[in-house]
Amino acid sequence: MEYNYKDHLSLILSTIPKLPGCYQFFDENGIVIYVGKAKNLKRRVVSYFHKDHFKDKTKALVRQIRDIKYIIVDTEEDALLLENNLIKQYRPRYNVMLKDDKTYPSIVIKNEYFPRIFQTRSIVKDGSLYFGPYASVYIAKTMLQMIKSIYKIRTCKYPLIPESIAQGRYKVCLEYHIRRCNGPCIGLISLDGYNEQISEIKEILRGNSSRIANHLLEQMRTLSGQMRFEEAQQLKEKYDVIENYRSRSTVVTPSLNNLDVFSFDENDKSAYINYMYISNGAVVHVYTLEYKKKLDEPKEELLGLGIIEMRKRFNSKAHEIIVPFLPNIKISDGISYAIPQKGDKKKLLNLSTQNVKQYKVDCLKKAEKFNPEQRVTRLLKTIQDDLHLPALPVQIECFDNSNIQGTSPVAACVVFKKGKPSKKDYRHYHIKTVVGPDDFASMEEIVTRRYTRLLEENQPLPQLIVIDGGKGQLNIATAVLKKLELLDRISVIGLAKRLEEIFYPGDPEPLILDKTSETLKVVQHLRDEAHRFGITFHRHIRSKKQVLSELDSIKGIGERTKTVLLKKYKSLKRLREVSVNELVKLIGKAKAEILIKGLEKK
Repeated sequence: MEYNYKDHLSLILSTIPKLPGCYQFFDENGIVIYVGKAKNLKRRVVSYFHKDHFKDKTKALVRQIRDIKYIIVDTEEDALLLENNLIKQYRPRYNVMLKDDKTYPSIVIKNEYFPRIFQTRSIVKDGSLYFGPYASVYIAKTMLQMIKSIYKIRTCKYPLIPESIAQGRYKVCLEYHIRRCNGPCIGLISLDGYNEQISEIKEILRGNSSRIANHLLEQMRTLSGQMRFEEAQQLKEKYDVIENYRSRSTVVTPSLNNLDVFSFDENDKSAYINYMYISNGAVVHVYTLEYKKKLDEPKEELLGLGIIEMRKRFNSKAHEIIVPFLPNIKISDGISYAIPQKGDKKKLLNLSTQNVKQYKVDCLKKAEKFNPEQRVTRLLKTIQDDLHLPALPVQIECFDNSNIQGTSPVAACVVFKKGKPSKKDYRHYHIKTVVGPDDFASMEEIVTRRYTRLLEENQPLPQLIVIDGGKGQLNIATAVLKKLELLDRISVIGLAKRLEEIFYPGDPEPLILDKTSETLKVVQHLRDEAHRFGITFHRHIRSKKQVLSELDSIKGIGERTKTVLLKKYKSLKRLREVSVNELVKLIGKAKAEILIKGLEKK
């Protein structure tokens, strides 16, 4: 079959997630020609192919796209930083290039006797601590302003050491006189007291900003109480910035360098391994591969194979490998594995895990588009596993009772085949043996009638029955199936309305599925469809009775005429809106006059 790049691109566009991240466009030679960022990857990437681009350059870009890859991240800010890294790495033809090639700003706590804190774009490995980078200079400056408004940290460039301070070489500057510095240059604050402030600042820069937030809130309340609203608003703006932009990004972590990060996911047929390479604090490479399973290979073996393959493919020389669990392959001396539990390395592992899970989902979506039966089989297998069923639920039936104030009791049975509604198999039931609103007795009647008839006609039986109701209705249905000797051939569950709990016969503890579960969505769809079908039928019956009641009181309108009118108009409201000419055509002039006079009297 001849390769068609348009089909390939269409398949990718249909499976891209609606998550923040970066996307890369490749040409026919596999070269990156454009890198972009997006808050919603799907919406942004699809727009290139659906919108009418007026600029020739954009049209030229789209014409050259032969492949699309993407990396998901946590936030839009992370996408911005990752885009910056990728543009510098690949230098794509259609991306804007910065002439000065500046990096994003960071905040540094210098490795000094009395540490200074300031903004920088240069990362120097001298033992200093770097936080960031930040997505804009404004954010970095705001962080520094917040810190300096609370902590009295020196800004001078004096090379402060104990000897020079003791010798009195320095004098306090204006910062001390306006109470923005504690004067460490002349020994007015101890090293321990100064470093205590530095420790608190580190926590704030790491994202633990509750202290500074609480302080700002107190200041805002004080200023508001003094009617100084403009100053309070300024603090409010700073408070919002701190809350919205916490510490540094996961995508770029200056303290980490030369690291390999691997994550793992799998299903019955394949194993997926994501690889990320971190250099100088930036994500440089991201790649995910898939292994088709042949036997029951353990995940430790598969991860080990992936590590060997990726390191060889990308010629990695990293001495530390971050993994979710230990593989069963030892690389060589001097190279260690790490399973982080918290901190920056854990965040990088989480980012890799996000990408491997998304890759698995995308592969599944692509396979299901080529083979819809595969999706059906997977869905039914998921339902079987989630509900602990002995057989694949190819046919599922659901029952619901409908009556309003005890009038016109009816019931509905809806049928799903292969996870989808089979409307030709839906059935309505008039409750015949029950007087008044008795849900239990009504359930007993319709379940008995339904499966007695299926047995008599030798019709296919469902693998699963869903009862709309709690333990009471479930127990009634179970008793009927036991009486018909079907309990060993058909599974039955009850779905309670309040918390969407699933009950099993004889088990007092319900099963509670995740709200996003595909199984729960199918069961809810069954329940909602049964309720809709039953209510619609109940309304039809009530409307029919109302029409018949009205027509019965009109002398000269016989059974045949009533049947014709009921079939045509179905409700009194519609019957009253009909024109005289239309009635004459339907039932004749004489009866039309009788009917009109009778309705006018009413």
